[in-house]
Amino acid sequence: MKKTRRILLGLALIIGLSVGAGCRSTASKSKTANASQSATTRTVTDMAGTKVKIPTKVTRVADLWHANNQVVLLLGGQKKLVATTQMIKQSPWFKTIDPGISRVTAPFAGDDLQTEELLKAKPDVVIAADTAQVKQARKAKIPTINAMYQTFAGLRQSVNLTAQVLGGTAPKIAKAYQKTLTTNLNDVKNRLKDVTFKPKVLHFVNATNLNQVDGTGTIVNEWIKAAGGQNALKQKGNMISVTTETLAKSDPDVIIVGSATTAEARAALKKNAVLSKLTAVKKNRVYGNPQGTFPWDRYSAEEALQVLWAAKKLHPDQFQDLNMVAKTKAFYQQFYHYQLSTAQANRLLNGASSPK
Repeated sequence: MKKTRRILLGLALIIGLSVGAGCRSTASKSKTANASQSATTRTVTDMAGTKVKIPTKVTRVADLWHANNQVVLLLGGQKKLVATTQMIKQSPWFKTIDPGISRVTAPFAGDDLQTEELLKAKPDVVIAADTAQVKQARKAKIPTINAMYQTFAGLRQSVNLTAQVLGGTAPKIAKAYQKTLTTNLNDVKNRLKDVTFKPKVLHFVNATNLNQVDGTGTIVNEWIKAAGGQNALKQKGNMISVTTETLAKSDPDVIIVGSATTAEARAALKKNAVLSKLTAVKKNRVYGNPQGTFPWDRYSAEEALQVLWAAKKLHPDQFQDLNMVAKTKAFYQQFYHYQLSTAQANRLLNGASSPK
């Protein structure tokens, strides 16, 4: 009996040791799997506050937001672009700086994102700003970053976020960009510290629809304020439609028109029976906004130049010595490694849609 009991106890001990070893082995394998997964992925928080798990090394980027393609270019990540938008592919300025963009696919039919075409590009990450596109890409199981912003603080955060996604030297370039933006904003602030007059500024989206303007709560409103002005409109929103009567009542001191040269902008306003009577039109204080690799006035990394350009238009006396041609050429050389000619810089600053 005693012998039988000893045998049973021995068997129990052997089984216990085997089970324990098995548990430790399973736990070890689980830890190894988790470590392996964390080594191949990382987590970033996008502009909407969503935590997104992306590959540790990102080599293929689908950028579905027109404006952010410029940020990728500025950060030296253009060779990672495997999908873009038709607007960027067709932009004369962008194609001049980055001819390779013409070979990148644009997975759209009109404005509609084509999921199958996007998947064919095999992106590691998608960057977007349209919430429907973000949802669509995530539904296709692609890590998707929302990069949208409405303020200068948001611009800074979005640039840093894009740099974080790209990795490599991008964060270092982003740091240099932030320094340039800060320097330019501070320069404007210092020059205007004793100026109390803030001219009223009306910003038209383009020269073809003279009822579509930009109100408060927008990036346009941000640079107007930073440049020492105030929005002539109190309505809130991007690309809002207002009546001609409302525009007439706003009677701006300065008018800035997107996607147009200064000559085109002035001609369009002078043809309008009501708007031609505005103070800014009569005094020829109407200007076409610079466009560049992306229009300076709309979600552009070139906001760093926009604030200088706008401040000089709003307060010419305080910025007589500011050479925008030199500033623009230096920016393009530093961040795009492209040497603009003086003629190109002048065309860009005058709102021309192409370098020639």
